[in-house]
This record gives sequence, C-alpha cells and structure tokens, in this order.
Amino acid sequence: MAPRDCAGPPPPPLPPQAWVWPRKMLAMGVLAGFWVLSLLTYGYLSWGQGLEEEEEGAMRPQTGERPEPSITTISQPHLIFILADDQGFRDVGYHGSEIKTPTLDKLAAEGVKLENYYVQPICTPSRSQFITGKYQIHTGLQHSIIRPTQPNCLPLDNATLPQKLKEVGYSTHMVGKWHLGFYRKECMPTKRGFDTFFGSLLGSGDYYTHYKCDSPGMCGYDLYENDNAAWDYDNGIYSTQMYTQRVQQILASRDPRKPIFLYIAYQAVHSPLQAPGRYFEHYRSIININRRRYAAMLSCLDEAINNVTLALKTYGFYNNSIIIYSSDNGGQPTAGGSNWPLRGSKGTYWEGGIRAVGFVHSPLLKNKGTVCKELVHITDWYPTLISLAEGQIDEDIQLDGYDIWETISEGLRSPRVDILHNIDPIYTKAKNGSWAAGYGIWNTAIQSAIRVQHWKLLTGNPGYSDWVPPQSFSNLGPNRWHNERITLSTGKSVWLFNITADPYERVDLSNRYPGVVKQLLRRLSQFNKTAVPVRYPPKDPRSNPRLNGGVWGPWYKEENKKLKLRKNKTEKKQKKSKTRKKQQKAGSFTNCRLGVPRG
Repeated sequence: MAPRDCAGPPPPPLPPQAWVWPRKMLAMGVLAGFWVLSLLTYGYLSWGQGLEEEEEGAMRPQTGERPEPSITTISQPHLIFILADDQGFRDVGYHGSEIKTPTLDKLAAEGVKLENYYVQPICTPSRSQFITGKYQIHTGLQHSIIRPTQPNCLPLDNATLPQKLKEVGYSTHMVGKWHLGFYRKECMPTKRGFDTFFGSLLGSGDYYTHYKCDSPGMCGYDLYENDNAAWDYDNGIYSTQMYTQRVQQILASRDPRKPIFLYIAYQAVHSPLQAPGRYFEHYRSIININRRRYAAMLSCLDEAINNVTLALKTYGFYNNSIIIYSSDNGGQPTAGGSNWPLRGSKGTYWEGGIRAVGFVHSPLLKNKGTVCKELVHITDWYPTLISLAEGQIDEDIQLDGYDIWETISEGLRSPRVDILHNIDPIYTKAKNGSWAAGYGIWNTAIQSAIRVQHWKLLTGNPGYSDWVPPQSFSNLGPNRWHNERITLSTGKSVWLFNITADPYERVDLSNRYPGVVKQLLRRLSQFNKTAVPVRYPPKDPRSNPRLNGGVWGPWYKEENKKLKLRKNKTEKKQKKSKTRKKQQKAGSFTNCRLGVPRG
C-alpha cells in the first residue's frame, strides 16, 4: 500500500562531528571510573541539554528536527537548486492561488521573489539551459524534448554546471528527473558531473511504480541509482517522498565544512496526476478533479521542501546555503495547472508558458524580503553559481547567461537586457508567414520569440493562446466556454507586446510600431547566424526496454562500435596487404620479362 505522507521518516542521525562533545564526556567518565552504561546514559542526556542551549535566534525544533549544529563557516556556499515540474505561474500562495503553499510562501517572503523570471516552455530545454548556461540554439536542442527512444542527449562537448563546480572542490549530487538523454553511458548524470544520481531518466512516469510507457509495447522501469536500475526501491513509494528521503540521507552523510551542490528536480507536479490520500483533505471544495489532484500534489511538494529546509538546518548546512526555487515551465490547464492572468500555457511562447515561479532564499542575501523585477533567465544560474563557488569560466566558452547575484542580493540593475526565447526552424510553419511579412529580414513562418528590454516579439505559430481564468476549472476539464478565446487574424504571423506595460499580452502593437518590429527581427536574424544544427534524430528500435532487461537505459553499446571500427580497420589492412602482394607479384613478373633475351 502506498504511503500517505510526503514527510518521510525522521531524518537520519547526525553526522560524526555533531557527537564530539558527548565523546569527550564519555572519555572523562571512563577516567573517573563510572560504569559504561551510566556514562552512555549521561552523555545522551547531556547531548540533549547541549542542543537546547544553542545560541539565541536558532530555530526551535519541530517534530523530527534538531537545531543546526555550530559549524566552522567556509567561503564557498552550499548551492541548493530545486526545480519543480509544470508548476503554473498562479500556483503558489503568494500569487493568489487557492492551493496552500506555506513553505514556498515563507521561503520566498524571507528571500527575494523573482517577478520577471523566465524559463523555457517545456522540460528538456529548461534543464539543458540551466546546466550549460546556453540557449537551445547553441546546443542543438531547439526543437521539442529528448524522446526516450531517440539516440540523443545533451551534447558531450558542453561543460556542465556540476563539472565546473567539481573543479573547485564541490561534491555534486542530483536527485530527481534528468530528461537530458541517456542513449549512451556517456550521457548519464554521473558522466556529466554528478558524484551521485538517484532519480528518473525520462520526462514522466508513474509516481509509485516508476514505470513509463512511451508507446504500446515500449514500456519499462525508470528509477536509477547512479548508473544502475534501482530495483531495490521498487516498493511503491511516492516519488516526492522518496526523493526527499534521499536528500535527507545525502545531507546526513556529508560534512557541512565542505561545499555541496544539490540539484533536486522533483517529478511533481507533472502528470500523471497522483498524490497520497491525505493531501486531498483540504481541497474537497475544488470540483474539478484534475485541479483537485494537482492541488494535492503541490501541497505534498510544499511539505517536502519544508523537510529539505529542515534537513539543511539539522545537519549544519543552512547558514551557509543558497536555495534557489524554480519551475521548469508554465502550467498545463488540461492537467490542473493555472497561469492566470498570463496568456497561454506550457508548450507555448506566450507568457503563460515561459514566465515562471521563482525565488532565492538564503541567509547570505544582503537584501532579504524583497521583490526583484529585473530581467532574469534560467541560463543565468550557470555563471552566477560558478561565480559564487569561486570557480572560473573559460574565456573561449560563449555563454548566454549572466552573473546576476548582485541583482538579486543587492537590488542592482540586471546585466541582462534581452532573452532569446527560441528559434525552432523545424516546428510546424505558420501558413501565413513569409519573408514579406518579415520585411525581408526574417521568415515569419518560423516559430520564434525574443524579448529586448520592454518589447517582446513572436513569429510563426506561438501555440495555444487562450487566457484560462480560475472559473474554467469548475467542471471535469478546463471549460473552454469560460476561456477568453482568441481567433488569430487571417494572415497574422507577427505579434509585438510591451511586456512591462502589458504583461498579459492583450494589446498587439505590431502594426503601430513597425520600426520596433524590424529592430527585433534583425536581432532574431543575428542570433540565428550563431545557431548550430538541430539535433532531433528518428526513433531507434534498440531503445525498447524489452531489449534491456525491462529497464529504460543506455542502449548504444560503445563496445560494438569499437569492434566494428577494429573489424573495418582489419579489413582495410587485409585489403592493403593483398594489394601490396599483387603489386609485388606483378612487379616480379615484369622484371622477369624485361630480363628475357630476345632471339
């Protein structure tokens, strides 16, 4: 039977350094001649008293929590990046949601809320840009996501964030959803910079069984510990709870005097919509079943993040930590998510697909309890975290992200003035798009979107463009009757908005400001000149889990490639050898003929 609580068991025991004082007491007791049993009892009771005498201002323990031990501070901060999956812009308490998120609300209120923060509209692109600091057009992942059956992954020539952090002494750990490809072993998280990995390789799957069917007959188990299937964890544990337990174990086993990078990519609140029963109790008033399930999942996630925060405090990491929270894209209304009052949804380049919930919480922030309205993008975390870690970025690496720590911590202006949301040359072309519509500068049939200061330009087919208000969730599915539906004008393939003045994209200004349109089209064209070819290979039948012990995992065998190369080399050598022999033989015959006397 599946667990009904995301809190998980009490945190594991404190690390060895927290027991130094009791051990000293034990040694003193032995010298004094007391019985061993009495010493242990006295040491345990004294340890409890010692914790109660923590310095004033330490957080009082709740159930299963201990105050943070006193730890010698280090110059490099602990970096904790928490990525939620498919959380809608409205789906957090401080954005007016009916869903209760007390942990997120508290952490955000005590930190810095990012209210001009952008990600990508779907899973793989956001994750790839976070871990490389590069736009999709510079990694070849500008189209769609990496499918389970595709021989594709994050290009191996890109230095990842965990790899750069390891260079400066960080231990690096990932828990949760990877979704950056796995067709060969070199693509796995542990080969891309993480010391440990516990989670799923695919984009979604059952929260309890951890199975995923990509298509009929293409089903398999998707839970890994490092490079192997984690069959020992096939116990029907809800993934949000299971991942939180693993985070607690990692923190319990690490020394807080050494820097740690922890990337927690929760599966929630992506479909399928599943949650432990007790989280439905607060949402019986929500009639829409998808919205109700989604709300339960988000409440469970909120509680899990509370437990992660408590574990950071318990094991001595919190005071020197930076916690970053982000959603990977906008919510999906058909799966219970809400982006109101923004336009559009997950998978689109309207604000509802790319403007995300995000905040930074840290004792190291200079200006706490503030709101940052400066432009921030998910690529910015790469250079920002490397800089905080006292790392170096090679001069020859062309990044698209900026170091925005002073913007967040001190309220300074953002160095970022534009964002290339994407250029997808193989997405379905807009029927009415043309070079003429793009003033001969850009083919507006191509799906693209760009933000430059206050202006945002979209071309091609931006995707589902309705506004979905809260009352749409009154029935079984989002009721289109309540939606503010938009019928795109005939011949329309270019849109221009002043996002600062019109964040809900209600007034298209493309006809009013053709000069601005031309400027942004030229910027798109400039970006496009730097794009690398799209990586989107066809399905490989060898990816079927049936051929891999029932598990989704690497199917491309490097050994086979080497054997083929060796075989080819051997065959070439043999051919060359035969050719030489023939040439030598032919030469000897020629010489003989030349030496024959003529009569």
